[in-house]
Amino acid sequence: MTAVRGGAPHDEAASRDKATAPGETAAGRGATDDGGRTTSGTGTPDRELLPIATGARTLAAVGTLLRGHRLLTVSAVSVLLLGTGIGMLTAPLLGRIVDLVVAQRGPGSLTLPMVLLLAVATARGVATAVGSSLVARLGETVLAGLRERFVERALRLPLQRVERAGSGDLTSRVTGDVTLVTKAVRQALPEFSGAVLTIVLTLVGLAVLDWRFLLAVLPAVPVHILTVRWYIPRSTPVYAAHRVAAGALQHQLLDSVGGVRTVRAFRLNGSHARLLEQRSRDAVDLALRGIRLVSGFFSRLNLAEFVGLASVLVTGFLLVGDGSVSIGTATAAALYFHSLFNPVNAALFLIDEAQSAGAGLARLVGVSSLPAEHDPAGAPVPVDGSVKVYGLGHAYVPGHPVLREVDLEVHDGERVALVGASGAGKTTLAKLIAGVHPSSAGSFSLGGVDARELGPAGIRRAVTLISQEVHVFAGPLAEDLRLARPEATDDELRGALARVDALAWVEALPDGLGTVVGEGGHRLTVTQAQHLALARLVLADPPIAILDEATADAGSAGARTLEAAALKALEGRTALVVAHRLPQAATADRVVVLDGGRVVETGTHEELVAAGGRYGDLWSAWSDSRRQPGDDEASRTALKT
Repeated sequence: MTAVRGGAPHDEAASRDKATAPGETAAGRGATDDGGRTTSGTGTPDRELLPIATGARTLAAVGTLLRGHRLLTVSAVSVLLLGTGIGMLTAPLLGRIVDLVVAQRGPGSLTLPMVLLLAVATARGVATAVGSSLVARLGETVLAGLRERFVERALRLPLQRVERAGSGDLTSRVTGDVTLVTKAVRQALPEFSGAVLTIVLTLVGLAVLDWRFLLAVLPAVPVHILTVRWYIPRSTPVYAAHRVAAGALQHQLLDSVGGVRTVRAFRLNGSHARLLEQRSRDAVDLALRGIRLVSGFFSRLNLAEFVGLASVLVTGFLLVGDGSVSIGTATAAALYFHSLFNPVNAALFLIDEAQSAGAGLARLVGVSSLPAEHDPAGAPVPVDGSVKVYGLGHAYVPGHPVLREVDLEVHDGERVALVGASGAGKTTLAKLIAGVHPSSAGSFSLGGVDARELGPAGIRRAVTLISQEVHVFAGPLAEDLRLARPEATDDELRGALARVDALAWVEALPDGLGTVVGEGGHRLTVTQAQHLALARLVLADPPIAILDEATADAGSAGARTLEAAALKALEGRTALVVAHRLPQAATADRVVVLDGGRVVETGTHEELVAAGGRYGDLWSAWSDSRRQPGDDEASRTALKT
């Protein structure tokens, strides 16, 4: 199925899911089983989340990305190490000044130490700035690689897998998790790198002054260790649960807003509002738990600072008293330990951000590490555009089949209209043939080749599905069209547009094919957006095309324009049209009527009208409406009854 449209396609089962939302359980209130499936309090599966990588797999993925940037990694660490080492000279120089003052050597003796302090501050500032810049560049480069892998894999996920997880799970990873990791890379990573180097070199500096000063620091270490051991086991599940709760909240928002018409039609406003309130409360409660943990974390760090500094001062007092060190050396030791406050607190505080970013990173790696779809070796190629369906059945929920033993044969080049009331299984049948969902029972073949032999990529090459929900990507209109065929020339783009009667309005745009459309650019009408989808169909040139209510949102005049364009786009290829308007069915070579997931009638328009069956009743209702205003609305009503 060639990607010629975006958005979440509508189907009958999805509509029914939204209609039964009152029984849905907020994922934030449930647990997550070993398979990544969120469950309600009763243990009923709610959503099967996309995988989350383990810590080892996350580190391995980051390590793989880092190996491609060894020079940049070494350069960043070396410059940061140099800057931190230069900064270590500050405390001894201040201690030297104290000794000179105590010895009453006069103001002139302070000139050289002061000049050296200024030089150290300047050199350290320059080296730290350059090192932080290199670390940030390294982090951004690695993050860009991870994002590219994530998006590449996410775009190839089977739609069924995304729907099982819920739209909020994937979108929260693309938005919230990427934002968290990006913030950590841009701010936390350079700061954390500098803090760790400062801690290590400061401890070395204390040992150089006098090994006993290094021992004096040790009483603070157990407090730091116990603080971290107290914090990490408590914070890790909280942050992971918060990311899941955020995804559940986003899923609920998308579900309620995207299905607002269904929600209103079934008077589910109150239940959806309660679900949204509950999932919001779940996310807020987890965020507040995190804040309480952070408060306890820093109170313990303050205790460690008091214990350590008191120990160093007492040690300095004793060593100065017995003449082992000078006052300046003791001062330098105290300054060294005091200078550890910020880097130690920063490093440990960044554990907080690291937990949150690590949870987000694990969610990104979990998707980007999913195995790619593999086509069967030596898969045959369809010889034509014929479609044969044998005993096809499908159930979105076990025990509730949407399709039952559907048999259908579509000849090469034939245009077949699928007609039926809402929930009859039209869209589900279209999705199964397009390879969006694997069937629960039965099989089908394309061009004489079993779909299982073709594999997912083979099906996508053979079938293009266009739904009523078309996405216009931000950027030049030409690039939007080239999604269907990247190597297409401008002349080929114009030819595809001309075939679907869209060239005139495209050339009337401010910059023609170069006009920036989509978010932040020139806004296209619903009819124009669908024109682009039909032009992509022409460019992709598959042997089989499926139109799933592709003109439903265009309005009466727009629908007639698009129906004419669709007929031209479908010339020379097999077509399955999920008919939203009965005139679409009337112009098809054959009409297939579905009811309750079964094929109940098939034949030409004239044959079915003459037979006086289900289709004949629908046509009679539509014909009667032609004598009254609002015929298009009556046609849509007839198909939904």
